[in-house]
Amino acid sequence: MLNEKDCIRIRHMLDYSREAAELAKEATRPELDTNRLLELALVRLLELVGEAAARVSPGAQASYPEIPWSLIVGMRNRLIHGYDAVDRDVLWDTLSDDLPRLIDELEKTVPPEPQ
Repeated sequence: MLNEKDCIRIRHMLDYSREAAELAKEATRPELDTNRLLELALVRLLELVGEAAARVSPGAQASYPEIPWSLIVGMRNRLIHGYDAVDRDVLWDTLSDDLPRLIDELEKTVPPEPQ
């Protein structure tokens, strides 16, 4: 069972992941090279996913080994600290290949919101 803070952070991960997936769905890979606002928005959303993941307690992370916590946090660190060298191909692959799987796993993890 997740504590309240972990539940909130995982829900943030899910919300930001969904938002990034929606933006990416409406775009193409070449647009990432030409649309600066799109690139900045997608990078920022992935940073937020990673920041929220980093704040999930080690116990909660251990309870969900199917979520690649260290890779998510590592991507956040790379985007933040390597801001001047973002590889758009890696970014796009993450958005198109990894993010849908992450969303699926997060949806299994987060309890439904009360109606």
